[in-house]
Amino acid sequence: MSRILIVEDEAIIRSALRRLLERHDHGVSEAGSVAEARELDPQRFDLVISDLRLPGDPGTDLIGLAAPVPVLIMTSYASMRSAVEALKLGAVDYVAKPFDHDELLETVSRVLHQQATRQAAPPDVTDQGGQQQTMIGGCPAMQVVYSRIRKTAPADVTVLIQGESGTGKELVARALHQQSKRAAAPLICVNCAAIPETLIESELFGHEKGAFTGANAARTGLVEAADHGTLFLDEIGELPPDAQARLLRVLQEGEIRKIGSVETRHVNVRLIAATHRDLHALSKTGEFRLDLYYRLNVMQIDLPPLRDREDDILEIADSLLTKACRRHDREGLRLSRAARRVIRDFPWPGNVRELENALERGVILAESHLIHPDDLGLTPPPRPAPAPTAKVATLEDSLEGDEDPEDLSLEDYFQHFVLEHQDQMSETELAQKLGISRKCLWERRQRLGIPRKKGPRRNVG
Repeated sequence: MSRILIVEDEAIIRSALRRLLERHDHGVSEAGSVAEARELDPQRFDLVISDLRLPGDPGTDLIGLAAPVPVLIMTSYASMRSAVEALKLGAVDYVAKPFDHDELLETVSRVLHQQATRQAAPPDVTDQGGQQQTMIGGCPAMQVVYSRIRKTAPADVTVLIQGESGTGKELVARALHQQSKRAAAPLICVNCAAIPETLIESELFGHEKGAFTGANAARTGLVEAADHGTLFLDEIGELPPDAQARLLRVLQEGEIRKIGSVETRHVNVRLIAATHRDLHALSKTGEFRLDLYYRLNVMQIDLPPLRDREDDILEIADSLLTKACRRHDREGLRLSRAARRVIRDFPWPGNVRELENALERGVILAESHLIHPDDLGLTPPPRPAPAPTAKVATLEDSLEGDEDPEDLSLEDYFQHFVLEHQDQMSETELAQKLGISRKCLWERRQRLGIPRKKGPRRNVG
């Protein structure tokens, strides 16, 4: 049961709101002012719902007092200005009074879900070398990944991990296995793109002696080797059609048959697949079986590219740098301020793998205790110049224009502003112009269904 604090000076509204929330299984406490709320310790709650105008201190003062607990602001003055000011100060969202009951309940449910997602801890993972490490990053997109890992790992269902090359798909697969009921059994990792097409069926399903030229002895396949454990198939989009049909049989019936054998064997395997390709699009062209795609996509985890994790990049870089220094016996090396700026602003088409390689170069080439931009060997792609006549309006400009703020909802303006300017502005610049944090920008994109502008497609291996 979630715990909600209502801060409202009008007893009738406060009582009605309490009854509404309690009918939907929320635990509710009440306060009539910021001072009363302070005595109840707002940080003990999961959510604070506060009126904007209260006797004494304004409701927005609770944003700092309750942090990191989210504060939802209620206001009878549903103008753009009051809503924007509340969001600028850190309110998670606002509702206008008189509020619609269903809309309020939906907002409360969404905010509580987001809060639970943010609190998902990065999982610990044991890598191939047996070293324990923690997944790095606290941006909203990675919080969703952590939450999905935590919920999906014990469920023992097939998982499809989507993400560009170098985003850490194998790390997620290891986390899923190590948090599952099969953790004591083997995890078998296979890169489908690295095995020749003529050999991949033999590698996966095994063969009998004499099944084909060169089969001088019987061989157990990797699917059978993963029995009672987990099989991770990386780049599954490269699997040839015959192997796809055999894999579908494993998922449907739990059966395998070695090449050259007439006998079938039962296996109990959890499958985790990963790809940087659009399997659904490939199924339309006949390159990937649609029935296999549906079997694979029971649960999906989408890994964000590094360029969409601006808040995490430097934290990841520092961790990778420490490991590179240890490998090359150059403890104490640091990134110069200029190098940190380059790393933060680089688009990273090769994602974390490219970042790791750049830092490795830096450690090897650095001649002093600092790594400089030239040591990293990064050449950023040219950026198109913005149109010279384009005028970027700020949120304040819109409020001072001829349009009546009462006639323009915050959602309408937000969507209009983002869609108009995201071609010329980064996410950081958009958030600054809107007067909100990058996290708030990302959350409102998700809520309103506004896609991010995609850059030119890159070929990823």
